[in-house]
Amino acid sequence: MAPRTLPWLVLLASAVLEAVWATALGLSDGLSRPLPTAVFAVTATLSMLGLGMAIRRVPLGTAYAIWVGVGAALTVGWAMATGAEPFSTVKLLFIAGIVGCAAGLKALPAGDNAPAARSSD
Repeated sequence: MAPRTLPWLVLLASAVLEAVWATALGLSDGLSRPLPTAVFAVTATLSMLGLGMAIRRVPLGTAYAIWVGVGAALTVGWAMATGAEPFSTVKLLFIAGIVGCAAGLKALPAGDNAPAARSSD
C-alpha cells in the first residue's frame, strides 16, 4: 500500500466510526443504556484518533469535510435502512451529493503552493 493512500484509508475508517458512534449515541437514550454508551465512547475515541492521524497528511479542511460528510451520509443511510428514519428518494439523492462532493475533494490535486503544516518537533 502506498504511503499516500494510508492517511485516506484511516480517514475513511474514521468516517465509518463516526457513523457508528452517532448511531450508538442515538440508541444510548441519553447515555443511560450501558452497551450503546460503551460503543459510543469507544468508537468516538477511535474516530477522533483516526481523524487526528489523517490530518497529518491530509489538509485539515478537506479531511474534516470528508469525515463529516461520509459519516453523516452513512448515519442517515443506516437510519433509513433500519427504518429508524423514513426512506426518501430525494434524501437519497442529497446523500449521494454529499458523498460525490467528498470524492471530489479527494480527487483534487494536492497543489504545490499549499502552505506547509507547522511542525512542533
